[in-house]
Amino acid sequence: MKTVRLILGDQLNQNHSWFNDVNDDITYVMAEMRQETDYVKHHIQKVVAFFLAMRNFKEDLSKKGHHFIYYKLNDKNNPQQLAEIISKTIQETNATKFEYLLPDEFRLDQQLEQICNSLNITTDSHDTEHFYTTRLELKDFYKGKKQMVMENFYRMMRKKHGIMVTNDQPEGGKWNYDQSNRNKWKGKTPVPKEKEFPKNVNDIVQLLHDENVQTFGNIDDTKFTWPVTRVECLNTLDYFCEQLLPHFGDYQDAMHDDEKFLFHSRLSFAMNAKILSPKEVIHTVLDHFYDKSNDINVSQVEGFVRQILGWREYMRGIYWKEMPAYKKLNILENKNKLPEFFWTGNTKMNCLNKAIGQSLDTSYAHHIQRLMIIGNFALLTQIDPNEVDQWYLGVYIDAIEWVEITNTRGMSQFADGGIVATKPYVSSANYINKMSNYCGKCYYSPTKKIGEKACPFNSLYWNFLSEKREHFKDNQRMNMMMALLDKMDKNQVYEIQKKARDIIENLDIY
Repeated sequence: MKTVRLILGDQLNQNHSWFNDVNDDITYVMAEMRQETDYVKHHIQKVVAFFLAMRNFKEDLSKKGHHFIYYKLNDKNNPQQLAEIISKTIQETNATKFEYLLPDEFRLDQQLEQICNSLNITTDSHDTEHFYTTRLELKDFYKGKKQMVMENFYRMMRKKHGIMVTNDQPEGGKWNYDQSNRNKWKGKTPVPKEKEFPKNVNDIVQLLHDENVQTFGNIDDTKFTWPVTRVECLNTLDYFCEQLLPHFGDYQDAMHDDEKFLFHSRLSFAMNAKILSPKEVIHTVLDHFYDKSNDINVSQVEGFVRQILGWREYMRGIYWKEMPAYKKLNILENKNKLPEFFWTGNTKMNCLNKAIGQSLDTSYAHHIQRLMIIGNFALLTQIDPNEVDQWYLGVYIDAIEWVEITNTRGMSQFADGGIVATKPYVSSANYINKMSNYCGKCYYSPTKKIGEKACPFNSLYWNFLSEKREHFKDNQRMNMMMALLDKMDKNQVYEIQKKARDIIENLDIY
């Protein structure tokens, strides 16, 4: 039976059982498509990374004997749309069966179901063999429960998969070392330079230009450093274990003017493109920890494992439980437009200048920069979550909707009303000053609420609590802040709100 198998750009799992044996009757089809470059405006480094990773995946497996049809973006025979690519490949190969790996994006899942319904040959779908959980495992776990607390899911996952547990009890005596993972980096602990794999990508950058693909952000096309091959990604994982893991947990929430990556692994693209699996990442980290347990505290490792086994699987489960309605949620009814400096980084607020500037320069920011700087500001200024979603989905190299939208619309913007997070993640300048050195070099003062030099985060924070009071009246986690707001002098509140309105109406001059 001649079979066509589809591989999407984020399904680059060379260890998938599909590739255990070479079969001359199987043709794999991959394509660089305008459908995917154009559904949202992407950072140029994101497009380059996916095209490079796809091409290397195809080359590696072709060398092992697997037969591929691969359409580059400018191939004159490339139909550019998924349905036409599949039909064309089936016709040209005389295939009598079509198979695909289950997509992780809802839109592609629906599209492939529709395509299969239109075909007059046998069709089948298969698991990507990547995640720890099935699509609906989280939904089943929380069935009958009033609230979906991630910690409960995380502990179940640790026990089920035997990760850092002995007799169902956590190694080190605690399930969660989050309190130990909030240190400010003050420069005393040296940060190893990130692992780089410089390569010239002028051909792909020129391709995007010639084909008029609309992108944003910056790139050095003579020295593109992100790991995109399996060998490069495995080397990055090893480097993380040897050089960064000993201090990862301590400083995973820290931010600093001079350090873009600190002790973060930079493995999120490798994992979200499925070049590396979460299981091999976690097992490699744990093997290293057990071998070097005298040098690495358990809190460093648990903080890393929690991000992958906990949050990553949790967010995917929420996505498949709540879509497609989730994509339209806007519980706080925020409607403002994204300021222009999200596309330039040109703002006097140093924290945003650095976090957004870094995002534009590298297509990367770590989770606290995304959540408590950029996302915090977007929520306090009451930006439409549709606009926030589009920006986050486009700007980050690791952004695929299943992980982006739950973190953005849910965790960051609280547009889901508390499905993901039990309270909105908002703060004044105090938190930013506590976790970074951004405020020390800023035009604005982190201690002032009103006046020309007052940090915008301060008035915006109290204004947000005041304007959204009705939404939080039954949220116990917001009681303390609401009580503080109630105790504030009414004239002071008036001046704060006046200042906040001026900021919101004139975002691009701040």
